[in-house]
Amino acid sequence: MAKPRVLVLRAPGTNCDIETAFAFDMAGAEAVSIHVQQLIERPTLADNFQILCFPGGFSYGDDIAAGRVLATQLNIHLRDAIERFRSEDRLVLGICNGFQIMMRLGIFFEESSQCPPATLTWNAKGRFEDRWVHLKVTSDSSPFLNGIEQLFLPMAHAEGRFVVRDEVASKRMVLQQQIALRYCQADGATGDSVLPFPVNPNGAALNLAGLSDESGRVFGLMPHPERHLFPTHHPFWTRREEQPEYGEGFAVFQNAVQFFA
Repeated sequence: MAKPRVLVLRAPGTNCDIETAFAFDMAGAEAVSIHVQQLIERPTLADNFQILCFPGGFSYGDDIAAGRVLATQLNIHLRDAIERFRSEDRLVLGICNGFQIMMRLGIFFEESSQCPPATLTWNAKGRFEDRWVHLKVTSDSSPFLNGIEQLFLPMAHAEGRFVVRDEVASKRMVLQQQIALRYCQADGATGDSVLPFPVNPNGAALNLAGLSDESGRVFGLMPHPERHLFPTHHPFWTRREEQPEYGEGFAVFQNAVQFFA
């Protein structure tokens, strides 16, 4: 099987591109970290990749709002290249700041209005949160989450609270299987209302931690799978009698590679 190639897009302030590229390489892909200015100069570079990844960090210092400056830059200069990833049988992944960028781009939704169906905003407590969270897969549409039921991953963000425009938009996303990943209790319970802090660390509507487009091939999440690749990444690994072969986040990258098998 030829290795799928991954374009890990970085910008000033991006700080998770090396770890994310390593995760894809470890899963059997060939990841290349490319600066946004390099891609603007040669947009056709993107045509050589099967997976586009927006890694975490603080692109452009999160000036104005998290991910907004880079999203605006991409909309102006690289919209066609990004649309080709959406329209063709390729994958797009956004992690933390990458998810924020994708939300600003509006690539999860087909409708184009001045008031989008949903966005990401400041955490309910108005501060940066850094902790491990339990996650429940609640949609079978995304290849990134194939065969996964639950995850335990770290999160670290200040603007990760998912808010929805109205009840109609919320119901549409549920029906279209776009609510891919939710914060949950340790036993996997998500409940019918917003879970309390710190189970839901940012107060996200629908307890949402990860969103996909209708196809499932475009997926973004606030927690960091690239920070749980090995069992020793687990905060309580020394208390385990038996260690798994990989950390729980590794499956996300394995699934992306297997999509092209």
